[in-house]
Amino acid sequence: MLLEKIEALKGQISNLKAENEEALEALRIKYLSKKGEISELFSEFRSVPPEQKREFGQKLNELKTLATDKINTLRDSFKAKEKEAHKIDITRPAMPDEIGTRHPISLVRKEIIDIFSRLGFTLSEGPEVEDDWHVFSALNFAADHPARDMQDTFFINQDPDDVKRNIILRSHTSSVQVRTMERQQPPIRIICPGRVYRNEAITARAHCFFHQIEGLYIDKHVTFADLKQVLLYFAQELFGKDTKIRLRPSYFPFTEPSAEMDVSCMLCGGKGCGFCKHTGWVEILGCGMVDPNVLKASGIDPDVYSGYAFGLGIERITNLKYMVKDLRMFSENDVRFLDEFEAAH
Repeated sequence: MLLEKIEALKGQISNLKAENEEALEALRIKYLSKKGEISELFSEFRSVPPEQKREFGQKLNELKTLATDKINTLRDSFKAKEKEAHKIDITRPAMPDEIGTRHPISLVRKEIIDIFSRLGFTLSEGPEVEDDWHVFSALNFAADHPARDMQDTFFINQDPDDVKRNIILRSHTSSVQVRTMERQQPPIRIICPGRVYRNEAITARAHCFFHQIEGLYIDKHVTFADLKQVLLYFAQELFGKDTKIRLRPSYFPFTEPSAEMDVSCMLCGGKGCGFCKHTGWVEILGCGMVDPNVLKASGIDPDVYSGYAFGLGIERITNLKYMVKDLRMFSENDVRFLDEFEAAH
């Protein structure tokens, strides 16, 4: 009879659980106090025949040890939880913790890169602090060419006697294209995203720094028709399948012929509204066929290879997609502004 009670209590104690310290103390009293169930079994032990005392005594001691260990284990777990609950990390931000969002520039940058990646363009990046050769001279800007005035530059080091010794903050990511052409023979098919700098007054429509993505494709028999089709695909993937494009003649020192590309206004569908100044069109990028002088400067034979290039400002595209009226909002670090793009992920 006593052996059955011991085995029954073993099963109960092995499965003990407690919600809190009070419940645990109640279990301790039930099993281990002077009037507890284990103490009662020790009282019954006195009536056990002498030849069985050793066996029963051993089992009772094992039962008491099991109960004590179980109670202590549960108590230790409560103490550990309490200690963790009171642990304060003074380096953590103040509560409540808020989930952040990606910056709209990052969202649009990724979307543009994904579109051109599907066309086989690979990513290429370069330094923001550059020399004159990679930013201007290798791109067909002569030392005294007035086109240099189109891109007011931040100088790190300026030599008035020799522009080729100038060190500047790059004014476009075309410098990455030059570096790629210098180290790699065609075929070349790259896009070059990055931050660029120009010495301009900061207004709602302009900033002294912004983000660009430029593209370059050089191979045999590349034509302007290839460029137009790629840009049409890009515009329709970015703004919708009904988007139309138009190319207007323009001038860039590093491309010939050159063009500005407009897309049909996404607000009015090309009918004309205040956003597109009632023209039905919105300008988004510049493009053209790579000038043979640019190919020669990087060691590529223009009699064998031809290519096209294009460049666009990410802020400009972001403005069009999300109707942001003030460029300064992108760099003011106002969390309320960033929260508006949570649904755009």
